[in-house]
Amino acid sequence: MGGNDSPVVPIMVGSPWRCSLDCMYLLDLTLDPPAANLALDEALLEAVRSAALPTGVLRFWETTKPVVVVGRGTRLAAEVDLAACKRDGVTVLRRVSGGMSIVTGPGCLMYAVVNRPPTTKAGIDLVHRHVLATMVAGLRETGLEVQAAGTSDLAMPGSNGPLRKVSGNSLRIARGVYLYHGTLLYNFNLSLISRYLKQPPRAPKYRSDRQHGEFVANLPIDREHLKRAIARAWGAGDNLSSWPQDRTSELLASRYSTDDWNLSR
Repeated sequence: MGGNDSPVVPIMVGSPWRCSLDCMYLLDLTLDPPAANLALDEALLEAVRSAALPTGVLRFWETTKPVVVVGRGTRLAAEVDLAACKRDGVTVLRRVSGGMSIVTGPGCLMYAVVNRPPTTKAGIDLVHRHVLATMVAGLRETGLEVQAAGTSDLAMPGSNGPLRKVSGNSLRIARGVYLYHGTLLYNFNLSLISRYLKQPPRAPKYRSDRQHGEFVANLPIDREHLKRAIARAWGAGDNLSSWPQDRTSELLASRYSTDDWNLSR
């Protein structure tokens, strides 16, 4: 299975899992429509939680057109320029996790880690630290000076000194399993962020009230090297031989493709 330029190949849901219990599966799969990708993230969370999937999953996807994705509790009027989105035909979708709104599209690799926390008593802060530390370790192996910043960002020093955000992430924990997913900017049209998003109503201190264009940056790495670095960091080697297609379709139809969900606030 490939990235955003690869066809989606139907896979038998009953196919056997191939990964051993001491590794993570790798799923490099972009679905169409874009909302189906958010449905799949939640379906994977349910599969790991129910033990239908015996170990964690690292997933990559990337859309071919700009899309706005807002947090579960986001009030659209506070964060999104809905008039600009409507004018340009940009879809606004709502994810199951919290956090602030993002713009994704070509040049923005989306990733998701679905797994059980490293300890049974892990809370939100520990999961943030665990995932971000793993991401930082993987990216630093490529020579990138990436560091965790704020609550759930990855950032790099800018040319003039201040840190610039290269990845924004969000988290959902459900019955001892977490879904951690977010952006990895590598060749994204950064002007789209200020085109479709307002200044956020809350921000980490390191932002220092900077506008989107002064705050975000692309990682100086190509997509394939980026994916390989992250996969190595998570020990994700075996491709997932089956994914929850039926549940993804159910969630897409009942939630992620509906205005009642996406435009509810």
